[in-house]
Amino acid sequence: MLNNKSILITGGTGSFGNLFVEKVIKNFKPKKLIIFSRDELKQSLMARKFPTKKYPFMRYFIGDVRDLNRLTLAMESVDYVVHAAALKQVDIAEYNPMECIKTNISGAENVVKAAFSANVLKVISLSTDKASDPINLYGATKLTSDKIFVSANNIVGTRHPTRFAVVRYGNVVGSRGSVVQIFKQFISQGSKELPITDIKMTRFWITLDQAVKFVLKSFQRMQGGEIFVPKIPSIRLIDLAKAMAPKLNHKIIGIRPGEKLHEKMCSMNESYLTLAFKDHYVIKPSIQFYGKKINFSKNKLKEVGKPVNKNFEYRSDTNTHFLTVQEIIKLNKDLLFYKS
Repeated sequence: MLNNKSILITGGTGSFGNLFVEKVIKNFKPKKLIIFSRDELKQSLMARKFPTKKYPFMRYFIGDVRDLNRLTLAMESVDYVVHAAALKQVDIAEYNPMECIKTNISGAENVVKAAFSANVLKVISLSTDKASDPINLYGATKLTSDKIFVSANNIVGTRHPTRFAVVRYGNVVGSRGSVVQIFKQFISQGSKELPITDIKMTRFWITLDQAVKFVLKSFQRMQGGEIFVPKIPSIRLIDLAKAMAPKLNHKIIGIRPGEKLHEKMCSMNESYLTLAFKDHYVIKPSIQFYGKKINFSKNKLKEVGKPVNKNFEYRSDTNTHFLTVQEIIKLNKDLLFYKS
């Protein structure tokens, strides 16, 4: 799929971008692989990891998704785009709302405009479970971003080649700023207890490897306008703490600004739009695309989805698949216990 294609990743120096590049290098022969991000230090570190001398298709572009002109220039002759750039820290977004809006909403609009101008074939935007029935600013901006990318398929019309889709998933195990990294820091510092926001708190659980593979699969599946949601397990935060440090005590510190007790990826309000496939869900567009009739129940991999019932919700606390403490340890040993 990506052989002899040009791919651009916004926010490409993050955890997702680094592993995405590894996967693409291992499995494909791209024409160009462009890392677009605003952090020059992370760019230089990534360039050492994937040097252009060894990987001549690698390109490194300093730029911000807030800058439409720079983004448009970077997307020239690009075939596929992964939009991973975002301000993601929930509590920081609550205190800096306008900065979050500029990156997550205005930046999303710029990605759509630049992709449209460059005749990009496919664009996938990375979203979050916090975009489903959002209660915090981060979730609200990502919901708005999702709407921008879905509706973009209507703007481009039937003759234009560009198609847009969204991938929505939960917390990524071990990504920068994740609870795993926070727990690791406390453990490495010799703390006698781990902070727990609430003993009942649950979260969806996906590894970075699973997230990258799901995005690559979604490029193959997408027709334009879908929100793809992987079927993944849940964990209890208290069980994660027990798995990582069974001998440490726990300190209940309370929920942070804008934080949910439980997360959801498909809300009851979207149930009439939701299709269940074997290993994922698809949330269909709520709007009708002019001049287009797309059967979202059958994708390009010939997988068939069925409508869910009207009361369906995909929530982290009512998920049918929960990982036990032992399963968390067994399945994620390398991610949880390697030395930072």
